[in-house]
Amino acid sequence: MTNNCEINDRKVAIIGCGFVGAATAFALMQSGLFSEMVLLDADKERAEGEAMDISHGEAYARPMKIYAGTYDDIADAALVIITAGANQKPGETRLDLVQKNVGIFKTILPQLKQRNYRGILLVVANPVDILTYTAVKLSGLPENRVLGSGTVLDTARFRENLGNHLGVDSRSVHAFIIGEHGDSEIAVWSTANVAGVPIHKFCSMRGFHNHEEQMERIAREVKQSAYEIIRRKKATYFGIAMAVKRICEAIVRDEKSVLPVSNMMHGAYGISDITLSMPAVVGKNGVEIQVPVSLDGNEALALKESADILKKIAREIKAAEL
Repeated sequence: MTNNCEINDRKVAIIGCGFVGAATAFALMQSGLFSEMVLLDADKERAEGEAMDISHGEAYARPMKIYAGTYDDIADAALVIITAGANQKPGETRLDLVQKNVGIFKTILPQLKQRNYRGILLVVANPVDILTYTAVKLSGLPENRVLGSGTVLDTARFRENLGNHLGVDSRSVHAFIIGEHGDSEIAVWSTANVAGVPIHKFCSMRGFHNHEEQMERIAREVKQSAYEIIRRKKATYFGIAMAVKRICEAIVRDEKSVLPVSNMMHGAYGISDITLSMPAVVGKNGVEIQVPVSLDGNEALALKESADILKKIAREIKAAEL
C-alpha cells in the first residue's frame, strides 16, 4: 500500500490514547496549532471516547476537527506523534520498558511505511531514545524527520528547579539536560546561566555559596522527578504533554528553536549510531542541525557513558539490524 497525497500542514495524528496521548491531545487542542487531529489506539473505543471528550471543549477554544481514525486517515498528517506503549510502573526504569515497547513499534512503523508517510515523526513513548532509534531504522524517513521528545521535559524540570532555588523566572534560566532521557542523563552546569550570567556567579549574587552540594541536590531531584510523580499518582502525563506541545510549536511555526530532542549522533563527542538528547535547531523540517554545546571533561565523559548504556540496550534488542 502506498500513498502520495499532499501533506496537510494543519493536521496532526496521535498514536496511543493512554494518559500521555490524551493529555497531549488536550494540550494541542488548546494550542490552536492544528485544525485537524486524528487519534489512534489499539482500543478504538478509547480513542473515540477521548476524541469526543476533548472535542466537547471546542466551543471554548478554536475550531478543530477531532476524531478517532485509522492509519489511512493519518497518511497526510504533517506530524505523527507516537505515545503508544506500556506504562512505566513504580520501581521500573524507562529502559525496563524497552522490549515491550520496541515490539509495539514494530507493529506501528510498518503501517506508516506502507502508506509512504512523508511528514515528521515525533516519538514520545519510553524509552524514548531507543524507540527513536528504532523509528529511524524502521520508518523509512530521513533522519531529520524522526525525532524524540528527549530531555525537553527534563530540561524544563531543571530550569524550574534552578529558578525556584535562585528566586528567578525559570524562563530566564538557560540550561540543558542531555544524554539519555533517564537515569544516565547529564545536567550541563558548565554552560548554565541566568540571563547570560554564569550559574555559579548568579548563585553567589543570591547568597548561595555551597555550589557543589546544591548542584548534586538539584540534578538528583530532576533525575528522580518522574519516579516521585509515579510513586504518588502512578503516571506522569501533564508535563510531557506540555513538552510535546512546545516541540510542535517549533515545528509548525518553523521557529528554529534550540531544543534538546532525541536525534541521531554522527561522531560528535565521539558518539555515533545512536539517538540521544542533544540540543538541536528544530523547525518545519524537523532537526536542522545539532548545536555543539561546550562540555567540560566530566560532562563529556558522562555523555559518552550515557551513550554506551543506550548502545548496549540497542545491541541487546538487535536494533542495529532493524
